[in-house]
Amino acid sequence: MARYEELQQKIQRKTARVGVIGLGYVGLPLAVETIKSGYTVIGIDLHGGKIESLKRGESYVQDISNETLQECLATNRFFPTTDYSVIEELDAISICVPTPLSPNQDPDTSYIINVVEQIKRFMKRGMLITLESTTYPGTTEELIQREFEKLGYRAGIDFFLCYSPERVDPGNRKYSTYNTPKVIGGTTERCMELGTLLYGSLVKTVVPVSSPKVAEMSKLLENTFRSVNIAFMNEMAMMCDRMGINVWEVIKAASTKPFGFMPFYPGPGIGGHCIPLDPMYLSWKAKGFRFHSQFIEIAQSINDNMPDYVRNKTAQVLNIYAKAINSSRILILGMAYKPEVDDLRESPGLEIYELFTNSGATVDYYDPYAQSFVNKKGEIVHSIANDYEAFKTYDCMVLITNHQCFAYQELADLGVAIIDTRNAFEGITNPNVYRIGTSVAIKQEKEVVSLLA
Repeated sequence: MARYEELQQKIQRKTARVGVIGLGYVGLPLAVETIKSGYTVIGIDLHGGKIESLKRGESYVQDISNETLQECLATNRFFPTTDYSVIEELDAISICVPTPLSPNQDPDTSYIINVVEQIKRFMKRGMLITLESTTYPGTTEELIQREFEKLGYRAGIDFFLCYSPERVDPGNRKYSTYNTPKVIGGTTERCMELGTLLYGSLVKTVVPVSSPKVAEMSKLLENTFRSVNIAFMNEMAMMCDRMGINVWEVIKAASTKPFGFMPFYPGPGIGGHCIPLDPMYLSWKAKGFRFHSQFIEIAQSINDNMPDYVRNKTAQVLNIYAKAINSSRILILGMAYKPEVDDLRESPGLEIYELFTNSGATVDYYDPYAQSFVNKKGEIVHSIANDYEAFKTYDCMVLITNHQCFAYQELADLGVAIIDTRNAFEGITNPNVYRIGTSVAIKQEKEVVSLLA
């Protein structure tokens, strides 16, 4: 009781010292909001380069400007470090470490496990611990609560444990950590009360749920919903291509219905940390209950095969110009997984780059945000310069990321064949522009009819 009341008072008075473990695209914005709310924040990350960058006031996260970071440092309430022993000084910890998939497509919870081992070394009684990393239902209790209970700590009495899934959308100018509703579930009633109290002082809206499992499942449901619907639209795109129908026009027409329809859009594949991974976490956990989710696995297969569809579409287009992918010079426009960000995680453009290269093409890319990446050979590939005269020398261009800064009309006017995977050239009439989800053959027939007319 005394530990609960003591931490409650510290949170209310903003004297609680809060730790954020993992200072990436989730952890750093959370740390910033916590500092803005008046708390002292200890940021822990094992990447020494990131810590030194933060100490200099130089942000590596696109959503946090250098100015904002420098303002946080000026409060003298932000202390970035690589030293886990500072946990001894903390009253609350938020865990924001990666949760990738293993090569076998199973959950890799090693980052969480490693953090838990460090907390076990340095934790003190009365601490609030909140896991934010996306993971399967049951992780909070299985990997954290059980480990602390083995040491004799009791949840809700000696320590307080919650799960609150991150909902960060990199590059979103409307929704930030502060104004995105925060779901949270505690392992006990007192855990929930303290977690809600802390996060309620950091963000605009907190959504309490009955347990960590519900909170964990809610995050997987959000992104699996998107994955399944995107896969359906990708399949519709391939179907419309075969049937000679423009899928983009079909979606636009269906979207006029004011009820019962929510538009999703096809593309070259899915990217980012969440949508490609979260459904597989859920599918993996479900198998432990002898439940096989066909929707999830079919959706994953369709989305995973979209880069191959783009390669085949490119081959069809090049064939019109009496060329093959082999020995062609191909320029990829945009490599980030979504517009206006530098994030390359799971970007379908990376796979498409490899497919073109393996097919014998010479491949370059231009992305004003994502300046370089490491290919499968371990080589650093750099974005070329924005030079439209140089763009004219390529056999074709493949639009992967629909950045707003691209001058689409100018690109279309270069006279180079363009394969548009995002409908970014909508409204631009040009015989050199070919879209996924439409038939190359039908497009040619229409152009011939137009010329004869």
